[in-house]
Amino acid sequence: MRLGLVGLMVPLVILAGCGGSGVAPSAGVVSPTSLGAGRHRGIHRIRHVVVIMQENRSFDSYFGTFPGADGLPAQDGQFTVSVPDPRTGGCQSPYHDPHQVNGGAQHNEDSARADMHDGAMDGFVATAERPGGRACGATAPICASSAPPDVMGYHDAREIPNYWRWAHDFTLQDHMFEPTAS
Repeated sequence: MRLGLVGLMVPLVILAGCGGSGVAPSAGVVSPTSLGAGRHRGIHRIRHVVVIMQENRSFDSYFGTFPGADGLPAQDGQFTVSVPDPRTGGCQSPYHDPHQVNGGAQHNEDSARADMHDGAMDGFVATAERPGGRACGATAPICASSAPPDVMGYHDAREIPNYWRWAHDFTLQDHMFEPTAS
């Protein structure tokens, strides 16, 4: 189960030529219908594989609420997961974050181990709340150690419409994981 939402690379794999979307292609974008998909069968229908890597984002940060994806666990419209928040003594559930700048947390091995917390995957908020726990290093208020942690925030089509459109029109891989613990 993926709980921390910021800190890993997100691969968005687009397999072009696997079906028809009926959507006219944008400038420089090939639609599946323009590939002549009917001439080939199976894997031979795939003409291009495009992999988009987003550094310092998890799958759930960008696609955790994408319809049909194995993302943020929810039941009856409510998230069924949360992470302990040492600063408040409560727990923090995933929430929609409309901000384009995110503070995140540190990107080092020590922080990754604390985030993963021996497999419990519940250290993300605590890591972000540590002194110097932010990774953005800029002067934006969200980068201050005293700012509320934003590691449980997720984005959707409102902030990243192109990614969601590509995921809708092509193929979204929801079981690819970053092998680097940092």
